[in-house]
Amino acid sequence: MKKKFLAVTAIMALAMGMVAGCGSQSTSSQGSSGDNGSTIKIGADLELTGGQASYGTSALKGIQLAAEEINNAGGINGKKIEIVQADDSSKPEESTRAAQKLISQDKVVAIIGTSTSTNTLAAVQVVQDKKIPMITPTATNAKVTVNNGKVNSYVFRACFIDPFQGSVMANFATQNLKAKTAVVYIDTSSDYSKGLAKSFEDTFKKNGGQILSEESYQQNDSDFKVVLTRIKERNPDVIYVPGYYNEVGKIVKQAREMGIKAPFMGGDGWDAPQLVDIAGKENLNNTFISNHYAADDPDPVIQKFVSAFKTKYGSAPDGFAVLGYDAMNMLADAIKRAGSADPSKIRDALEATKDFKAVTGTLTLDQNHDPIKAATILEFKDGKEVFKTKVNPQ
Repeated sequence: MKKKFLAVTAIMALAMGMVAGCGSQSTSSQGSSGDNGSTIKIGADLELTGGQASYGTSALKGIQLAAEEINNAGGINGKKIEIVQADDSSKPEESTRAAQKLISQDKVVAIIGTSTSTNTLAAVQVVQDKKIPMITPTATNAKVTVNNGKVNSYVFRACFIDPFQGSVMANFATQNLKAKTAVVYIDTSSDYSKGLAKSFEDTFKKNGGQILSEESYQQNDSDFKVVLTRIKERNPDVIYVPGYYNEVGKIVKQAREMGIKAPFMGGDGWDAPQLVDIAGKENLNNTFISNHYAADDPDPVIQKFVSAFKTKYGSAPDGFAVLGYDAMNMLADAIKRAGSADPSKIRDALEATKDFKAVTGTLTLDQNHDPIKAATILEFKDGKEVFKTKVNPQ
């Protein structure tokens, strides 16, 4: 009888332990266990494979370099950073799954990612629901941080937004290139492309310019000759293509082969080493893009970062790498100021970010969680991005 009583007691104790364990797991699914006493887990939801893999892998290198430097300097409040990677395969649905995994399984206290606007938008609701702060290094669509007039309270960014980037290029077209007419060639499958196009068109028309036509393509298209024939007939002063490098490279190459000599213009989505391979060095001459920084900018802060990146990876960093680096340092600064790795306290500290010294410039987050910072305009010369000018927000 005594043995029987002891067996029943043991079973009850085990059952209670299992219930307690489940309760603990539910609580930590909000990310609280990402601070385990010695390390702080930070998630990286990025495009590591697929059509935008160049962006995600560059951003990850910047994140890892920043984390390494922070850890070598003693960490954050005495704790080391642990980067947990998740590949979204350059697909929105995978970005959602990656964010869910990082929060529920890996127990991260914050997420950096993703690189593109469409994939970032797919993760926004997840971090909002789970109350885990997310910083996107490079997603420039305005809806990432503000949707239907409401600020996404747990979402922040390290980059400028499309309305600023698009207007910068429209002003450059009318003021520097003296363009009076333009054709806009949009990737209709991309929130990024559509957002940039709208801001460019609005500013270009406000400056007295005329949009001759708005043409369209979709991601993974490869033959653009029919549309380019129409564009050639219209003979615009400039052609604005706010897309990603895969399609942009083919568009520029085919356009030059058809004898289109007008300047091409674009945004930071052009910024990938593969663009030169796809388009060809000579074909990229007389093209201009807005970007977040220039590797040849003589600013000492920029040159220090470029040197450190080259030492670690053996190549010059692009805009995605530098913004990954800035995003990690922004997050570390917020955790340090919060004095805690609690996600809600990190969120509050991020919201209060002011005069933060980033590689891409000193920034302050506005009421929409968007940084107020300068944009850089680059010109391609024989396959190399060359610093043209820097434009401050007005």
